Amino acid sequence: MSEPPGVLSVAEASPPVDSPSKSAASQRVRPLRRPGRWIATAVVLVLVAQFAHGLATNPFYQWDRFRYWFLRPTILDGLVVTLEVTALSAVLGLLGGVVLALARLSGSPVLRAVSWTYTWLFRSIPLIVLLIFLYNFSALYQTLSLGVPFGPSFVTFDESRLATDLAIAVIGLSLNEAAYASEVVRGGILSVDQGQHEAAAALGLPKGYQFSRIVLPQALRSIVPNYVNQLIGLIKSTSLVFYVSLLDLFGSVQSMGSTYPGDIVPLLLVATVWYLILTSAVSVLQYYVERYFARGATRTLPPTPLQRLRTGTAGLRERIRREAAV
Repeated sequence: MSEPPGVLSVAEASPPVDSPSKSAASQRVRPLRRPGRWIATAVVLVLVAQFAHGLATNPFYQWDRFRYWFLRPTILDGLVVTLEVTALSAVLGLLGGVVLALARLSGSPVLRAVSWTYTWLFRSIPLIVLLIFLYNFSALYQTLSLGVPFGPSFVTFDESRLATDLAIAVIGLSLNEAAYASEVVRGGILSVDQGQHEAAAALGLPKGYQFSRIVLPQALRSIVPNYVNQLIGLIKSTSLVFYVSLLDLFGSVQSMGSTYPGDIVPLLLVATVWYLILTSAVSVLQYYVERYFARGATRTLPPTPLQRLRTGTAGLRERIRREAAV
């Protein structure tokens, strides 16, 4: 049976195929070449290699002295003081920040004014000035008392005995941290959709239950990453307590540097590495806390670093297998 005029047969319409492998190779999509990216990568790798080579070969760093000082009891005692001051200041500062944020959002004009004034004042004063002022606070008030306002006092305290170096450092850092934490908490609460508040109020839920079970869990998604940044800054700010005679990590390094002036550089490297370890640990904790509070807000939780490594390794093996098959 003859074909109608103008119609090609299947054999004529289909291009000849030499082999399956050649067909797959001709249909393979090649990635777009990006020479600028490769040049930038090469420059960065060269700079990193030069920096690492300088760290390894420059005798001025004195890595043997670095290893000597890294785990010395004096350094570890200062590290314990840093951790203690950071933990106490972080807890007290966050509690103070929550109180200030709630006061700022309350319906009382007096509470709003006091909260705004506190935040404005302590965000304006440099931390070192605040610490030194508290260190000399006994010159203004030799005694502290509890009693009737503007009336007789029942209990009197000696301020010089209460204001130890640790107490001054914790109080100063907590006062400063509360001012910043209040804005972090207030911003997190305001980030919750207004419909959530209206729905909770329509159900007749008590105010405390609305805040603890509905508003706060959603606000934490915004509060956690911002406050962890504050916490990292707090770890570094503890180096200022050296100026109120408290030997934290930086204070111990400074003290040993004065005694052994030839070891100043390795001692500063010791402090740098310990601060890197502390801030890195907080960053890892931040990642998993953010991932925990992201449940219910995203369809798929972000993969952990271990999961990313496994996915990347599996993808590399699959790519090698495909390349070998072609």
